[in-house]
Amino acid sequence: MSNTRGFSLTRGRRAKWMIKIAKERIDILFNLAEKEFNEHPERSHRYVKLARNIATKYNIKMPLKWKRRFCKNCHKFLKVSANCYVRLSKGKIHFKCLECEHVMRIPYLKEKKEKRRTKIESYLVQKKSNE
Repeated sequence: MSNTRGFSLTRGRRAKWMIKIAKERIDILFNLAEKEFNEHPERSHRYVKLARNIATKYNIKMPLKWKRRFCKNCHKFLKVSANCYVRLSKGKIHFKCLECEHVMRIPYLKEKKEKRRTKIESYLVQKKSNE
């Protein structure tokens, strides 16, 4: 239920405009963290902390493009070759935070799905040609 000004009157729900503003703020904070990292790494870590606080307060999922840019253990901003490194092995991306030595492993499924899809398509083409 909402009134004429767009405010949410139901309990426990946030208005859509509030969530939109929160997402914009998260995006702004991560962009600032990226810009400031070379000169002021502690400031960029603080921006990540603020963005995480906003996401938890408004119960928003962290956008995928920023989700892998901070350590899940120490919550520091990660920049490749500065304080983290990235490796690929056995179908997973390994992000290692050099601040706390935490390793995050994320599977990369899109490539595997494409490979399976091409295999199935080639099988179907062969089956059609045999008929």
